[in-house]
Amino acid sequence: MLEARQLACLRGERLLFRRLDFTVRHGELLRLIGPNGVGKTSLLRMLCGLMHIEAGELLWQGQPMAAQREAFHADLLYIGHAPALHELLTPLENLRFAASLMNAPADEARCSEALVELGLARQLELPCKLLSQGQRRRVALARLWLGATQKLWILDEPFTALDVAAVDALARRIDHHLSHGGAVIFTSHQDVNFIHPVRQLDLWTHIA
Repeated sequence: MLEARQLACLRGERLLFRRLDFTVRHGELLRLIGPNGVGKTSLLRMLCGLMHIEAGELLWQGQPMAAQREAFHADLLYIGHAPALHELLTPLENLRFAASLMNAPADEARCSEALVELGLARQLELPCKLLSQGQRRRVALARLWLGATQKLWILDEPFTALDVAAVDALARRIDHHLSHGGAVIFTSHQDVNFIHPVRQLDLWTHIA
């Protein structure tokens, strides 16, 4: 699915890591680990095309990324640190808008069901500016429940600010995605129980 060859990352004048190789295939779960500042978020942004690759190359479905970037982005779902919500819209309105961008079913019933499963039944009609950090995080993560066609999920600290029930619900959703041939790359400072095995990539071992 996705292959990285000899990647190097430069942030400012600092080389974060180099000679990084890895592959993520269908049904695989890859966790990036390492201390703060080692380049985990930078690597995720590089994979998504949001940050310049200093050296090396990315391949998608066995072909150079540069030749099929549009196809890659059509198969990518990225959720970063920021929830990327419109503060004046409700969780339901935000999710329906996100679903339309993902070419996922965006009817009100499906979006409501996703938000309720994440514990937001009482907040469906509140503007997002009134929600807590954890509740905003759940609104953003609800995109993973919409049945989108994206095969590769890239998630930056998805379990941050979630309660125990939400952590378990998200882990089961990731397992479901993997069981249906998807792949997930994520960062997390907490250990989470998955049904599928978790491969770990320690960026500290590639520090420049």
